[in-house]
Amino acid sequence: MHIPHIESIQNSLLSARLDAAVDNKTKPQGSLGMLESLAKQVGLIQQTTRPALAQPAILVFAGDHGIVAENVSAFPQSVTWQMVENFLAQGAAINVFARQNAVALHVIDAGVNHDFGPRDGLIDRKVGPGTRNFVDTPAMTKDECERAMQHGMALVAALDGNVIGFGEMGIGNTTSAAAILHKMSGMPVAECVGAGTGLAIEGILHKQRVIERAVAHHTAVVDPLDILATFGGFEIAMMAGAMLQAAERRMVLLIDGFIVSSALMVAAKLDPAILDYCVFSHCSDEHGHKAMLGHFGARPLLQLSLRLGEGSGCALAYPLLQAAVNFLRDMATFESAQVSEQAP
Repeated sequence: MHIPHIESIQNSLLSARLDAAVDNKTKPQGSLGMLESLAKQVGLIQQTTRPALAQPAILVFAGDHGIVAENVSAFPQSVTWQMVENFLAQGAAINVFARQNAVALHVIDAGVNHDFGPRDGLIDRKVGPGTRNFVDTPAMTKDECERAMQHGMALVAALDGNVIGFGEMGIGNTTSAAAILHKMSGMPVAECVGAGTGLAIEGILHKQRVIERAVAHHTAVVDPLDILATFGGFEIAMMAGAMLQAAERRMVLLIDGFIVSSALMVAAKLDPAILDYCVFSHCSDEHGHKAMLGHFGARPLLQLSLRLGEGSGCALAYPLLQAAVNFLRDMATFESAQVSEQAP
């Protein structure tokens, strides 16, 4: 499978010009905090001191997981397709937040165990009716995993904008994400597992034991694509492909929470330069996400105790991305405003 080639955004000359542009705005140096580093990052991505955001979109990938047969979720698998219907009816949190911020929302059936039929607003890229139970067999074949990634790449290649956010829906997918985190980081399974959609302590311990059984069965799996195929989901694989394609196109990638970050763990193992393009929208309350952010060396923009998924964190963080770009483009300089600079 072709993996997109991602160029590093590092450019010492442009970096110095962006630092000067940020520092010359009518404010004390550093006083806009993370917005300053965010403005610089977008400038480096777009290779200009006057970046602009165009046609932002959030892609929500939905897929079912065979691992739910192990009773790892507080909700039945049918909630996946029911929530897709909610997205299509404009009733979910991501619909509200995306509409509020004028961000286009695309809903993709990556592998839901339900026949939606042709539907307005639903992009059908179903690889299969959900993955297999990865306790004793890989969740996907290598071919299925690669097809999912290629679908994600093609979806991004067809977009016109330069900002993309990633969201997901899939009952059981926090179990997949926790297994991926364990395999990618070497962290103990207990430190990777959380409540997901609302498990109590006993449920969390059960989920931990299920993952421990699975990783013991698949001890030989170490290659990132094999880890993705063995423990992932169709929506996670599709996101990983979409992320790689978006970074190759020099788009700004808005990263949501735990499951989206698990897809990024795979993508970053395939090409670490992808992290240059990532804006981490928030730190989820799902146990393990903070460790993922540490793995990336990331500073999230928000910490709101979210653990919803759907790309909701991306939509909430987008106005901060706008603010960073707008102050760099539109804020007066000391010279233009005839304001005295700080004394030497």
